[in-house]
Amino acid sequence: MSGRAKNSAHNAAMGFIYHFSGTLLSFVSRTIFISTLGKEYLGLNGIFSDVLSLLSMADLGFSTAMAYSFYKPLADKDEEKIASLIAFYKKIYNVIAMVVLGLGLLCIPFLKFIINTQEDIPYLEVYYLFALSNVVLSYLFVYKTTLLTADQKDYKVVKIRNIMQWVRTILRIIVLLVWKNYIIYLAIGTATVLINNFAASSAAEKEYPYIKNIKGKIGEEFDIKKKIVENMKSVFIYKASGTLFNATDNVIISKIISTSAVGVYSNYLLLSSKLLLFIQIIFSSMTASIGNVIAKDSSKKRFEVFEALQSISFIFCGIIATLFCVMANDVIRIWLGDSFLLSKTVVIAITGNTYLSCVLLPLWTYRDASGLYLKTKYAMLFGAIENVVLSIVLGHFIGLAGIIFASAISRITSYCWYEPKLLFKEYFEKDYKPYYFSILKHILLLTIVIAAFEFCWSKYDVNGIVSLFIKGITTGMLSCFIFFMAFRNTDGAKTIIYKAKQALQAIKKKISGK
Repeated sequence: MSGRAKNSAHNAAMGFIYHFSGTLLSFVSRTIFISTLGKEYLGLNGIFSDVLSLLSMADLGFSTAMAYSFYKPLADKDEEKIASLIAFYKKIYNVIAMVVLGLGLLCIPFLKFIINTQEDIPYLEVYYLFALSNVVLSYLFVYKTTLLTADQKDYKVVKIRNIMQWVRTILRIIVLLVWKNYIIYLAIGTATVLINNFAASSAAEKEYPYIKNIKGKIGEEFDIKKKIVENMKSVFIYKASGTLFNATDNVIISKIISTSAVGVYSNYLLLSSKLLLFIQIIFSSMTASIGNVIAKDSSKKRFEVFEALQSISFIFCGIIATLFCVMANDVIRIWLGDSFLLSKTVVIAITGNTYLSCVLLPLWTYRDASGLYLKTKYAMLFGAIENVVLSIVLGHFIGLAGIIFASAISRITSYCWYEPKLLFKEYFEKDYKPYYFSILKHILLLTIVIAAFEFCWSKYDVNGIVSLFIKGITTGMLSCFIFFMAFRNTDGAKTIIYKAKQALQAIKKKISGK
């Protein structure tokens, strides 16, 4: 097994371990959270997350540009340049942490205008300060851990994150059951974030001890500072646009509908995100490897790898979108009860966004690894502005479904048609039209499959864990068979089998301690 394949397999294996344990913890923790604190506090978590994501635009998307700048010196084993980059990024992130802290504090007087609850929530500002501290603390360490990610050794960070997630969730569950205290709940989160970041930073220093000793400067010695700053400007537009796409829905939902609606919606997003993590782990473990392919291989090889990734996404997208659309309301009903259900129209809207998040992963992976975002930033900005406007308009006329549909519409009418055109022209030297045609064919197949499952299950009554399990297993296995058979002759299907074997081998070695 090549070093590139071995690292990707190891990253994927650790990612899956983290995912499965995290999924179990998420459902247990959320169930206890809802039963002890209720919908409105759950919605409050979602709003804080979005507000702080908007504030995080202050990092200018630097983490993306930073990982990109590490690829070449890591390939060349240029320790002096890597250490100099680390010193440079440390200064930048210290400034960013202070900027985010300042902007976060300025937002406190405006919290009451976006929190829409029937009764005032006490200590709202205190809750917000804990959430803000988590973001600020992260900026003090990220410049080191990104080096591990760029060097395909993200599994070291994932291992630490997994351990701390278990510790954090167990402690929080105890606090909720014994004291039902939201402040202690948040304080535990802040403490574990600090410990997690410190441990991950120490792992990076252990792997690359030279980053502590060399105090080089980026400037006359290495003519890349100017390029980094130029990239940073472009990434800022791109990052800001992505944040507007993903971090405004909860704020708009809270203002137009209610804060408790944010909490109900977040349960569906939890299901969607846990399903998506299966494929996201695979692709995130490959990003650094794809950066290597782009830097060293021919356009023909780049396209072959992209085709394999796209067929992988088609298989997983079909399974994930089908399972979510068919099973979401059944899972929520059995898990939390009828009062937490959303309409089928809303479920379809969420399914649409889930599908786009999945089917575009190959495109996004190449975009991040190649630096294509430098040329697509304005298309992304247009889509982000369109999303905010559409969300407000459709939210007033259609409600929650309108806000969610707005995201899908904005993506389709902006960068979804523009980015493939650039990627195929500049990196593959091929016509981009077949790519769109393949997406349309897949959407048609997916629509037929979902409609068929909905019809077949229409008379089946899900009234408990057993009936839910039977429906879920049957739907999952049949959708796996349908979509795998549809793409069985592609390189992607062969890659899935190969990567699965590698991941299993890596897991076995990890368990055995070899």
